[in-house]
Amino acid sequence: MTPRVHLWGAKIVSSNQRRITIWGRANSVNVQKVLWCLHELDLAHERIDAGMAFGKNREPDYLAMNPNARVPTLVDGDFVLWESNSIMRYLALAYRPETPLYPHAPRVRAGVDRWLDWTLSTLQPVDRPVFWALVRTPVEQWDMVAIQKDADAEAVQWRIVDAYLATRRFIEGDAFTLADIALGAYARRWFGVEGIAKPTYPHLERWFQEIGTRPGFVRFIAPPMT
Repeated sequence: MTPRVHLWGAKIVSSNQRRITIWGRANSVNVQKVLWCLHELDLAHERIDAGMAFGKNREPDYLAMNPNARVPTLVDGDFVLWESNSIMRYLALAYRPETPLYPHAPRVRAGVDRWLDWTLSTLQPVDRPVFWALVRTPVEQWDMVAIQKDADAEAVQWRIVDAYLATRRFIEGDAFTLADIALGAYARRWFGVEGIAKPTYPHLERWFQEIGTRPGFVRFIAPPMT
């Protein structure tokens, strides 16, 4: 018999009553990626605010699910998973195994996985200082010299993406994949911040305009950044 765990009124239910629950605040880029993925896969879900102003993520019940105390966390029946890119892979494999979002062809899937890893290992560390400085820091505390230096470091990484998109409609070819979701969520932040000098990347801009029309992007990624 599957045990039931109560978490602030939400409970992990047995597999024949499965529901997808995402714990995490809507203004988290990593939560946004998962919500966009759910929309692309046409999967119903519930989201529970957690993290930053909402708290909960350092309480014992949450830490029992996610010892990193970060968001998002997925609860799917009696299965719990953390790390946003792992959650997206799981959702595609568990619910839509034939989806082009996560291709079966080994080389194409490897390419998608490469970008998913790259967004967290390489892009996120250079994106965070710029985003936090310009979006979550009061204007009177801005150090524009330091911020521009960080923006220049981030621009180097977007140049890599721009070069890939010179010969591709999407990041891994003609099909929209999880790689586009992961990169698109961060590109929204890059194009959305103001007050810094940015290089012109025509292929990146063309791609961003196209993915920006997708309903999941409009709903979960496009709202004002906070």
